[in-house]
This record gives sequence, structure tokens and C-alpha cells, in this order.
Amino acid sequence: MVLSGAVSLAWQVLWSAQLATALGHEIIAVLAVLAAFFGGLAIGANALGRRIASSPAAGRWYAALELVIALWGAVLAVLMPWFNQMTHTLIGAQPSSLWHWCLAFGLPMLLLLPATVAMGATLPAVERQMAGDLSRLGGLYGANTFGAVLGVLAVVFAAIPLLGLQKTAWICSAINAGCAALALWIWRPQTLAITPASNARPGRPGSKSGDTALQGPLIGRLLFLTGILGVGYEVLAVRVLSQVTENTVYSYALLLAVYLLGTALGAAIYQARKPLADDTTQQTLLQGLAISILFSGTTLWWADVICAWPARVFGINAISALAGEALAAAAAMLPPTLMMGALFTHLCRRAQAQAQSWPLGRALAINTAGAACAPLLFGVGLIPLVGPKWVLSSVIGAYLVLDARRTWRQPKVWLPLLAAIALGVWAPSLRFVDLPEDAKLLSYRDGAMAAVSVVEDADGIARLRINNRTQEGSSARSPVEVRLAELPILLHPAPRRALFLGLGTGHTAQTAALNADLQVTAVELLPEVIEAAALFAPKPSAARDELPLKILAADARRYVQASPVQYDVIVADLFHPARSGAGALYTVEHFAAVRQQLAPGGLFCQWLAVHQMNLETVRSITAAFLQVYPDAVAVLASNSLDTPVLGLLSRPEQPRWSMDGVRTRLLKAAPALHQPLIQARVIDEYAILGSILAGPTALRAFAGNVIANTDDRPIVIHDAPWETYAPKATPRTRLMALIHQLQVKPNEVLRDASDDELRRLEAYGSARARYIELGLTIRPDPDPLNMLARLREPLLEILQQSPDFIPAYDPLLTLSRSLLSTAPGLATEVLTALQTIRPTPSANPR
Repeated sequence: MVLSGAVSLAWQVLWSAQLATALGHEIIAVLAVLAAFFGGLAIGANALGRRIASSPAAGRWYAALELVIALWGAVLAVLMPWFNQMTHTLIGAQPSSLWHWCLAFGLPMLLLLPATVAMGATLPAVERQMAGDLSRLGGLYGANTFGAVLGVLAVVFAAIPLLGLQKTAWICSAINAGCAALALWIWRPQTLAITPASNARPGRPGSKSGDTALQGPLIGRLLFLTGILGVGYEVLAVRVLSQVTENTVYSYALLLAVYLLGTALGAAIYQARKPLADDTTQQTLLQGLAISILFSGTTLWWADVICAWPARVFGINAISALAGEALAAAAAMLPPTLMMGALFTHLCRRAQAQAQSWPLGRALAINTAGAACAPLLFGVGLIPLVGPKWVLSSVIGAYLVLDARRTWRQPKVWLPLLAAIALGVWAPSLRFVDLPEDAKLLSYRDGAMAAVSVVEDADGIARLRINNRTQEGSSARSPVEVRLAELPILLHPAPRRALFLGLGTGHTAQTAALNADLQVTAVELLPEVIEAAALFAPKPSAARDELPLKILAADARRYVQASPVQYDVIVADLFHPARSGAGALYTVEHFAAVRQQLAPGGLFCQWLAVHQMNLETVRSITAAFLQVYPDAVAVLASNSLDTPVLGLLSRPEQPRWSMDGVRTRLLKAAPALHQPLIQARVIDEYAILGSILAGPTALRAFAGNVIANTDDRPIVIHDAPWETYAPKATPRTRLMALIHQLQVKPNEVLRDASDDELRRLEAYGSARARYIELGLTIRPDPDPLNMLARLREPLLEILQQSPDFIPAYDPLLTLSRSLLSTAPGLATEVLTALQTIRPTPSANPR
């Protein structure tokens, strides 16, 4: 049973990972697979459980069921890419909420049904093989669930990172087949006595007794409702904890493992104590479960403190980070799940003892049917509608009123119920938003996939965050955002349509929309981000239709596969690689889908936040990009040392650029762009083409032999979290490594270029490398005179090497002007030298 439980939950994790690319977000896939998993278990336990209960060869049934799981799992390993593509088409580029959620939950249910139905019947088969002896049910259920814990951890932490999804699926299929063979070998000589199935139904003539008639429906309701509430609390806890954990693939694995471990231990403890299957025990378990949720649920308000405690004690490292996530999960879920495991075992024993027509299969079916309803009810419905705090209060109250017909006047019932009501009324909102001193919360929304907040600090700067972790931009418009938008657009000769994947605050897409005759569309997965972005618009009070771009609420990956529109320029935002759902936007398959959406002569740029990923992750993404765009180049968005941004850019049909063409594009820039381009120092063709850090040859050498990130080998999803938990290098170190490893060959990126143009572009690249190296060695000084003394000679040498390299000109100009009154001699000398090297450094781009 340990092995069977391990492989069953391994399948659940695998299917969640595979379906995340189709459903648009990992949390959607988790909820959908959870509902499909429990729904299939319910059908299997009910539909097949009755036949198995009267079969003389339950061992053969078990073997056949394991074989069905093995075969269908192997089939799914092959069919999943096709299914994902079909799902994108069926859901559509911009579906309604009803259509989206119906298909998101319905399609996985149908796809997984053969395997999940078989899984649902395995426990009744083992119970029948044990001759219906439910005295060992707690141990059986505990062993199965403990195996599930091992399966989850093994698949997430080892199998998928090392082998990929398909090979892991083959292994799981082989384990299921091995379980089938083992069952046939162990149980081959045994033929059980036939037990006629009773047609009597609880509460109707033919039942065992009047007491049984009353108990049957009650136990059925309890099994169903405790299934809903148990998984509902899991969904609630995971949703709240996602705001304090790093929200990686490992975060969810640990949360699921803690939940399963608690239910396994609870069933085992119940089995060891062997309490009576009576009303008193049942009421005690229900009341104990409600009280445990009351106390454990309150720890959610301190989840951030609990999660950070190991790092404060043992230092910042990956083990401390994972331990903190596990500790927060244990505080919130371990006591309640102990009671859940015991309560489920008790109800199953009582169902058999007091409703003889109920085999284990029926009890399991009713409980898992309730569990199947919970992800949609809680994850999509209640939590976004009323908020986590009221959902927690309602769960506690629901457990207390279950079977409280004769005990509601007792203090042990109404005191916790009053406490739950008080929690809902007077407790602060169950949300996590970091508010610095004198800061204020402008907006907060709980969505089905994430919580989105906007916080304004004491300086009036508003910041947009998802789950209080990932910052999606601020109201302090940065020149970098101009470059993120305009570098790709200016490198296209005549764009008419542009698509931005990811919105954030909307600054980048809004800048692009300033281009005359350019239709700009931005796609954002989270509706809450779109609503929050209105606070960052140039005219926040304007209606959405009046904004200078079209914003669509849709999944970026599904949109590029389902949309019939082709675009001249497609720009992918800075997706945090470790966060839920982002890894699928860096795969070979996604890059290939984007290429299909490019109009003739189209250009695609994928921006990478180097400060959020290690170089191995960058290499894997680069290898994936090169598989689809072999003539790609690397672009450096800015010279920032602490937040370096690298772009992978390709124009497949015209992989090289003309100096005259880029100069013409810049001269034709819309008047509304003049000032933003000057502020971003995009003032001539060398500022644009000089941003190219490496050509195809250097990129291929940089990628080397690393494994490309694909849907089947999700390297990014599993590697990027380790850099989030405990960075091994600073962004500055990574940037310097990139500068040393990536070098541009001008003849790879220019066509019809003169020798002088080739020389100047090569000098620009060398000057940039020296400039960044200088930035790593110079320590800031508040005294401008000291700073000018340190920077004067090295920056003038850089400018003499490349007069086109404006970033070296700006600090000397600023410092000299600030010293004209206090050190006029030195200031004038530097200004004269600058004028000699480059007479018009800030010329208007027109």
C-alpha cells in the first residue's frame, strides 16, 4: 500500500505539471487536477466498489486496476502535448469566465478518468482482500497516505528535475505494473468467500434495523461534507501560505506533503487507540477537528514570522528556506489533518458497522465526491468572493454544527463556534502586505490565482505586487521601461501591430502605444493586475477604453496559440522564473508558438531578469530560444549593476540590421516619444544597435551543451527556485560574467555596413565592458568633487575609445555642472574635454 499510495500521488503531481501549460497557471492546474483526481476516485470507489465487495477474487481485481493505471498513464505521457494544444484551441484566446472554468475543470476530469476511476477502486479491492476487516483500516489508510507523501517528494525533488515529465511517467507506469504483478503473486492462491451484495438502502425497508436506517443517511452526509471541508481547508491554507512562501514548485510539494502526512498519522493513531465506533467518539472527533482548525488557522496570521524563523536562526540558505515553508505548513495544517485522518477512518468503520449495505468503496466514494467539489467551491468561488478570513471562520463553524443535534448547548460546541464568529467579525483581514513606515495600501484584491496589492510609500511611489512577493513595477517611471518597449520596436523597420505578453503596471506597453500608427495589445493573466494597473495609467480616472492600448485578460501562452492575429513585434515581459506558471513561458514549445504568430518580417524579444535567475537558468532558456531562433542576438536593456536585464531577440526573416534603416526609424519617431527616448539615452543608432551584447555565434557558445527548457524537461521551474531560496551570486557578478562570455561580432548583426560603422560598433561594445567593470570597482561618495576625481580619467578614456558610448558621458557632465560654482577650474576642464570628444551628445533623436 505504501508503494501504491506513492505512485498515485506521483501521478497527481505529474498531471498538474503537464496540465499547467494548457490551463494557464499552475494553481489552476493544481485545483483542476485535484478535482479530477477526487472525482475519479469517487466514481471508481462507488461504481466498482460494489462489484469488488462481492467478488471472490479481489486480488485479481486489484492487479487489473493497477494495470489500467499503468497503461493509461503511459498513454497520457504520449497524448499530453496533443491534449494541451487541443485545450488551447477549445478554451480560446479570450474566453468568458464561465467557459474557461468549465473547460479547465471538465477537460482534465475526462482526460484522467480511466486512471482515477481505477485508483478509486484499489482501496476497496484491498479491503475486500482483507475479508472486509476494517479493524485494520487506519493502518491501511495510513500506509497508503504515507506512501503518497514519499511519492510527492520523490517526484518533485528528484524524478522530474533529473528525468523530465515523460520519463517520470514511464517509471510510474512501471511501478503500477509492478504492483499488479506483485498482487497476482501474493494473492494467487486465495479465493474469497462470496458475500452477496445487499440491495437494501439505509432508511428503507430491508435495512438491518431502525437505528441503521437513521444512521446511514447521516453518515453519508458526514462523509460528503467532511470531504468538502477537509480539502477546502487545504485549498484555503495553500492559498494563504502562497503569500509568505516563495510560491515555487517545491513550496506546493511541501504543503501537500504536510497535509498527507497529517492524515496518515491521524489514521494510524486512531487505529492504535481503537476507540468505539459510536456517537460519542464521532462528536469528539468533529469537535476536536473544529478546535484544531480554530487554533491552527489562527497561526496563518503569523505565517510570515513562522516561515522566516529558520532563516533567522540558522542563516539564509536553501535548507532554511524550505524548512520555513514546511514549518508554516505544519503549524497551519498538521493538527487539523491528524483529526481528519482519524475522523475519516472512524466514519468508514461506522458506515460498515451500522449500514451493512455500505462497503468501504461506497464510503470512500461519498467522501471523495465531496473532496472533488472543494477546489472549485473554495478556490474559485468562496475565497475570491468573501476572503480567506471568512472562509476560515465558516469551515470551523461548519464542523461544529455537523452532528451537533444533541450537543449544541454544551460549552465545548458553542464556545468554539462563538470564537469562530468573533474571528470573522473582529480579526484583521487574512492577508499579507508589507507596509513600510508612513506607507498606505491603495488597493488589494484576492483572486482565484493570486492576491494583488498596490502600496504607496512615504515618497508617493506606488508599487504593484503579486502575493506580496513579486514586484511588477512602480509609479516611478524608469528609463529602462522605455528601453524595454522601444528597443524591439525601433529594431523593426515598420511595425503596425505589437503584442506585449504581461502587463504589470502597464508602463512598458503604454510607452509602446506612443508610437504613431502602432496598434498595441497587452495580455495579462490576472484580472486583478489589470484592475490595479489602472492606478498607474497616465490618466487613472479614464475609462479603460480610453487608454492608449488594448488590454486583454488572457493567458499569454494560450493566447499566442489560439489568437488568429499576427503581430510585427512581440515582446515578452520579465516573468519571474521561479514563480507559479512562469516556467512554461520560457520553453521551446512556447517560443515556437510565438514564432507562428509573427507576421512576415516580424520580431520577437524575450526579456530576462538576470537578477532573478542564475546563469545556468539563463543558459537553459537561451538554448530553448536558439532551437527556434538560431540567428538570435542578446540585447542588454541597461547598464544597471543591481537589476541587469538581458533580452533574447530575433527577426527570423531578416536577422541583420542596417545602420541607415535604424537611423531612419529613430528619425521618424513620434513627437510624443522624443522626451522619453532622450531620458532613456536612445539618441542615435549606436545607442540602439550598441545594446546588442552578442550575436548568434557567441550565444551558441554561451548556451553550450545545457539542456534546453521544454515542456517535458521543465528545467527553469525546478532550477530557478534554488536561486530564489539562497542566491549563490550577486546580480553584479552575473552581469560581469555575461559581459566576459558574450561578445558581439559587428558583421553578424550589421548588413551593408562600412568599415567605420563596424569599427564604431565594436568600440561601443568594448567601452560598455570597461564601463561596467569600472562600476564594480568605484564606491559611491556623496561628495561630487571626490566622485569626479575618481571618475574623470577612466570615463574620459572610455569616451576616447568610443565617443558614441553616452553612458560614460552623462556622469561626467552631471558632476561637472554641479561643481561649476565650487570648483570652476576642474569643472570647466572636464566640460571642455567632453565637448572635444563629443560635441552634441544629447541631440534630439529627430
